[in-house]
Amino acid sequence: MIERYTLPEMANLWSEAYKLKTWLQVEIAVCEAQAELGYIPSEAVEEIKAKADFDPKRVLEIEAVVRHDVIAFLTNVNEYVGDAGRYIHLGLTSSDVLDTALALQLVASLDILLQRLEDLIQVIRQKAREHRNTVMAGRSHGIHAEPITFGFKLAGWLAEVLRHQERLRNLRQTIAVGKISGAVGTYANVEPRVEAIACQKLGLKPDTASTQVISRDRHADYVQQLALLAASIERFAVEIRNLQKTDVLEVEEFFSKGQKGSSAMPHKRNPIRSERLTGMARLVRSHAGAALENVALWHERDISHSSVERVILPDACTLTHFMLTEITDLVKNLLVYPENMERNLNCYGGVVFSQKVLLALIDKGSQREEAYAIVQESAHAAWNKPEGNFQDLISKDPRVTEKLSPAELEVCFDPQQHLSHLEEVYQRLGI
Repeated sequence: MIERYTLPEMANLWSEAYKLKTWLQVEIAVCEAQAELGYIPSEAVEEIKAKADFDPKRVLEIEAVVRHDVIAFLTNVNEYVGDAGRYIHLGLTSSDVLDTALALQLVASLDILLQRLEDLIQVIRQKAREHRNTVMAGRSHGIHAEPITFGFKLAGWLAEVLRHQERLRNLRQTIAVGKISGAVGTYANVEPRVEAIACQKLGLKPDTASTQVISRDRHADYVQQLALLAASIERFAVEIRNLQKTDVLEVEEFFSKGQKGSSAMPHKRNPIRSERLTGMARLVRSHAGAALENVALWHERDISHSSVERVILPDACTLTHFMLTEITDLVKNLLVYPENMERNLNCYGGVVFSQKVLLALIDKGSQREEAYAIVQESAHAAWNKPEGNFQDLISKDPRVTEKLSPAELEVCFDPQQHLSHLEEVYQRLGI
């Protein structure tokens, strides 16, 4: 991923040096397991642990000759270790190291993402508490529907990210799997006990039935879960973009001192962060498709997945990390304009209260179709007219006034009639 969208915390986990470090962790864990079972001398393992090291530049130099990254790595490690190095990689195949080490990277990445997700959860919950009673127009099809509160809108976001938290916690268990089972997974040259001990040392579980690789359905699941999380972040970003439109302006991204929105138009305050998040979600989704393509490998394995994963796994983790950090800061500093929400809610004389009038008429004995026609007539007469006033029109309609008193009609236009049960939702989410 380009530096512009890469934060140091995640960049470190996908650096070449960190990758090689995890390879060495796996090799040493296997050596320790083999020593515990009496297959190699304990003194050799201690020497390996004391001397083993690598130089990423040197590994690349060797790889340029041997054209094999794991062999290049082992060659460089043995340059540090010396004679005891003959016990490293004993009975293993390259994928034992690659896939097990990759699991370590993916788990570490998930731990960071879960931390950032928790930050987002807390920020949304706090913002929802602040605006639990901030009344605004609910919208469907982009059109005013009925009153809600901004806190209730955020409650929906909170419920969604809490589901993502549960998914990522489950995903951590799915991906925390290693394999030390040899060339085609049959343990022909390294017994299952070595795998069990090594994986335990690394904080992983042995794969149930690996081939030469860990099956890529796990990795596809991983990227799909990140894509789903990115899609939710995009949903929040698109909502902010819509509510920031000049003719709506109910919320707005924080605009810092000295910031400029346009090279040509000094007045512009654009939702650039939300738009950026929308674009990033498209990228993460594209990686999910590539991860699915990786599932079908030839026989016990080929390496068609390898080149793809070198790009999509670090990129998906890096982008998702950036997106979580960005949306958290965006929501935390979001500018909210309750006065604009109130203005928009009451445009055209409160047409959003039409259903309450409809139900009140039905409750007084009107047939539904008759009542619907009466209410719709006044609502549409007020619609899209600067002077349009639904409440005034409906209050002067004799077909309404013969059924409803002024006080009863006034109640229909009280937003609190729509919000009386929101407390139950807030309690469910700790808002």
